Amino acid sequence: MERGRIVVVGGGFAGVWAAMGAAHALNRFGASDAAEVTLINPDPFHVIRVRCYEAELDAIRVPLDRVLAPIGVKHLAATATAIDARRRMVSLRPSGCADGMDAVGYERLILCAGSSLQLPAISGLAEHSFDVDSCDGAARLAWHVAALAEPGIDAAGRWTAVVIGAGLVGLEIACELPARLREVRDRAGGVGEPVRVLLLDRATEVGGAMGQAAAIPLRAALEAAGVEALGGTTVSAADAGGVVLGSGERIAARTVVSATGMRASPLATTLGVPLDPLGRVPVDTYLRVADAEGIFAAGDIASAVADDAGHKTVMSCQHARPMGRVAGFNAVCELLGREAERVRFSAPGYVTVLDLGPWGAVYTSGWERAELVASGSRAKAIKRKINTHRIYPPLDDREAILEAGAPLSQPAPSARA
Repeated sequence: MERGRIVVVGGGFAGVWAAMGAAHALNRFGASDAAEVTLINPDPFHVIRVRCYEAELDAIRVPLDRVLAPIGVKHLAATATAIDARRRMVSLRPSGCADGMDAVGYERLILCAGSSLQLPAISGLAEHSFDVDSCDGAARLAWHVAALAEPGIDAAGRWTAVVIGAGLVGLEIACELPARLREVRDRAGGVGEPVRVLLLDRATEVGGAMGQAAAIPLRAALEAAGVEALGGTTVSAADAGGVVLGSGERIAARTVVSATGMRASPLATTLGVPLDPLGRVPVDTYLRVADAEGIFAAGDIASAVADDAGHKTVMSCQHARPMGRVAGFNAVCELLGREAERVRFSAPGYVTVLDLGPWGAVYTSGWERAELVASGSRAKAIKRKINTHRIYPPLDDREAILEAGAPLSQPAPSARA
């Protein structure tokens, strides 16, 4: 009997855990010979994207083969460019191989193509700003900051950084940059202007989305890091030497970082189904895409109902990993005709653990972030455990990887470090 094919598009949190979820289901049902699972990703790494704001990047790339090979999942090095739902085909652009496979068929597709930084239409911003949206983006920023120490650089704004956008990513990178800039400035002999980091946001209250419970510790962290928070501020232009604010004021800054929010992968538009305002594909409780037979979606590219109150999933590994597990499991159930054993997706608890640089971190609970669970060094220790252990898949150990792929929701991190 010919094996069925389950194709997973994307090697981020949702994609890797979807592949694990599918392998778990095949193993549980004793049906490993009934289907093959293929994961499409342009490079051989699973990037721990939420760590891209950190100064040390060595540990944020996980070799896919150490997760996929032990559980029999194939990795196809390519970028998915379009989906033909009628023909059940995924168009591909092979990585580094002009004559490679340009399409792959599927019986079940799990779309986990993720999201990317959404830049506003600001003159010069795309050409002259950095980001921590990807491993490559984080590496470019790290190289740029290190290069500021080179002799002969004495331009205005050499030790000034502007971060545009005070969402979670903006807050984290803004709190990291002062120490990174001071270290490079010291290496350059401490010459030039003092280190200065400005965090700009359209909202009147910078970091207001973190809720009132986190407001006091957030202000303390920004002050401790030396970050100047400027709410109600817009940027009209950017160039190699700095930015021009909406007010007309110019700020000299050799480093400009965009943290202006994310939008779902444009691959979602090729499905021909209605999308939400973030470009995400709505899915049902089993994470199936409506009006697209045989297609599931998970992670940042999908919008699912998370709880009985109707809250929608957010673009976060907190939701991407359980969504991936459930989508992978359910895709196998449908392929094998075991629909009665499918699992409904649910993520009733929501927490936020935000890194705030040397000062520490804040840990809030609830969709409105109304409860402050921990702050300072205690929350920092919890964040460190999340970033270095909790969100990583097991490596090399087949049984551990299959067990981790079970379609379960992980409990909230313990408030104890």
